[in-house]
Amino acid sequence: MQAFTKVSNELQSLLETVHHIRKMEKGTYLFQEGSKANELFVVITGKIQMSKMIPDGRELTLRMASQGDLIGELSLFCSAQTHMQNAKVIESGEVAVIFKNDLEKKLGEDHAIALEFMRWMSQEHRKTQTKFRDLVLHGKKGALYSTLIRLSNSYGVHTEAGIIINSSLTNQELANFCGTSREVVNRLLSELRKAGIISIDKGIITIHDLDYIKLEIDCENCPIDICNIE
Repeated sequence: MQAFTKVSNELQSLLETVHHIRKMEKGTYLFQEGSKANELFVVITGKIQMSKMIPDGRELTLRMASQGDLIGELSLFCSAQTHMQNAKVIESGEVAVIFKNDLEKKLGEDHAIALEFMRWMSQEHRKTQTKFRDLVLHGKKGALYSTLIRLSNSYGVHTEAGIIINSSLTNQELANFCGTSREVVNRLLSELRKAGIISIDKGIITIHDLDYIKLEIDCENCPIDICNIE
């Protein structure tokens, strides 16, 4: 099994003690909202889109999980729960399956690992909190701008022309990250292109003036391990 590079060696040894490996195919769901949450998953290969359906039918993409990410309901030591998000496979791969009961037992036996696990969960919650902060405080424009900043931190390649976001996303996919419509994203991207802040070629976005985007939403320059799309 590949090393889980996003966690400490101590916690990695725990997460590698898994029940089994599950293959996942592009376009399928690892789990969906409302299904029983008896398992946690660590991504070995592939990518998973974590999202939530908004009451009006729109989809809000919360993160893109990739190699080394833990997904599933992270509330342990409590009664049976159901998943609050959808986990759609957007790139085929494999996940390691950990039964929550087994994990709870191991955490109860080793306080050092339990503390490390708590720190890891805290960081994941901080990522979610900052995303919702941007959505609430800065509206649709701020949601798109903060998404562009996060994409640049996760997939950005610095060149003389600017920061190339080395991941092709449709305007609908960007809209899902912002919890808004494709039409709104089209308009906002068009405004940025006309102002020379970004350019788009075959779905690949290049950011020419990242400072402008940060200034527009009063960016707090959070650490990259918090301000990313993963």
